[in-house]
Amino acid sequence: MIKILSFIILVCILPIMSIIAIFIIIDDGFPVLFKQKRIGRDNCIFLIYKFRTMKKGTPDIPTHLVEKSQNIFTWCGPFLRKYSLDELPQLLNVLKGDMVFIGPRPSLHNQDDLISLRKSKGVQKLKPGITGWAQVNGRDRLTISEKVEMDVYYKNHKSVLLDLKIIWMSIIKVFKSEYIL
Repeated sequence: MIKILSFIILVCILPIMSIIAIFIIIDDGFPVLFKQKRIGRDNCIFLIYKFRTMKKGTPDIPTHLVEKSQNIFTWCGPFLRKYSLDELPQLLNVLKGDMVFIGPRPSLHNQDDLISLRKSKGVQKLKPGITGWAQVNGRDRLTISEKVEMDVYYKNHKSVLLDLKIIWMSIIKVFKSEYIL
């Protein structure tokens, strides 16, 4: 069901994704998508897909660690990040079965502290999501332990009602540009 819904959404937003791809190509050429190693269910590594928002040759490290970060973005990169449009290709990850719509965000493959803490709390048993409880409650403003506590809360209270609440809150956060770096 999740894969079918992901496919339907992908088909519906294909025109928007095509426009984004054209802007990226015009600004900084190919590739359009950025692939990065992330940690999935049971700590398995997978490649996450995002629209590329940084110029070619930018080191594969978190944005806040790059000096002069305003110079690393493509022309449309800040806009794509502000409205989380760079996340749209993750519907391909849902279609492949690597991710779901709602769950803990997949950690970077080298975030050993986050991976270890999630494992100690049993969070690694959940499939990672495009959005989740931590994203609507602080996103990157949360400490690692706060993120994991949010993930544990989701694991212990997972329900259709909570998922619908997270989807609704995610939409509001995106339109308000809250918790976006």
